[in-house]
Amino acid sequence: MTESPAPRIHLGTQGWSYPDWVGSFYPPGAKQEHFLPFYARVFDTVELDTTFYHAPGASIARSWARHSPAHFRFAAKVPRIITHDAALENVADAMASFVSALEPLGEKLGPLLVQLPAEFARAERTVAALEKFLAESPRGVRLAVEFRHASWHRPETWRLLSDHGAAFAWTEWRDLPRPTEVTADFLYLRWLGDRREIQRYDRVVIDRTREFNAWESDLGRALPRVSEVFGYFNNHWAGHSPASANDMKRRLGLVPVEPREQWPQGELW
Repeated sequence: MTESPAPRIHLGTQGWSYPDWVGSFYPPGAKQEHFLPFYARVFDTVELDTTFYHAPGASIARSWARHSPAHFRFAAKVPRIITHDAALENVADAMASFVSALEPLGEKLGPLLVQLPAEFARAERTVAALEKFLAESPRGVRLAVEFRHASWHRPETWRLLSDHGAAFAWTEWRDLPRPTEVTADFLYLRWLGDRREIQRYDRVVIDRTREFNAWESDLGRALPRVSEVFGYFNNHWAGHSPASANDMKRRLGLVPVEPREQWPQGELW
């Protein structure tokens, strides 16, 4: 019996445009236009937070594609007008328009994250809305769904997601329980933290050893069941998300790229 190939693991951060990273992740003196090209030398994926607020213009999406290598993958948050304002109801056209706006990314487009609001509790209406949304979403895109209400943590949810090939997003967020169900052929992982605990993003200030150990154990059991993994750290997780992402890489047996080793030697930006 042959073993399944090891999954492709993509670990990165939620966004890349943080001035506090200059001098800690980005080289001293780096400007906004330097950020993505440098980031893409260290990590092979990023979660786009900006798409939560509005779909990108064609020129912006083309710029993202142009400033990243062929193997790079952009995960994108589905706009809040779909997930929060409309609560997934009657959004087929808006979803199709959003996916169309991302077409310039081509094969660099990773999963789309459906981040649902905390008040989106499980009820007959919301279950129907989610099922219709999943059924009507454009073909050819991978969806990961993040529930922020524990009422969704039940077998019926796992079956619904599995029926549509959507991943249940494993999320560390405040006191929300963290189930580790596998509902698709890929995993989508998020480490969020509490916004009130972190003031600057240039260094690790919270020891997450205990949480890392728990994640490492859970992932060890799940990895043989999937072909690909996408995981993203927020600065609020521990203070400096690039360091957290590289820490998880080491734990999973990957070789991280150290950002300071990529800093230019003897030249100015």
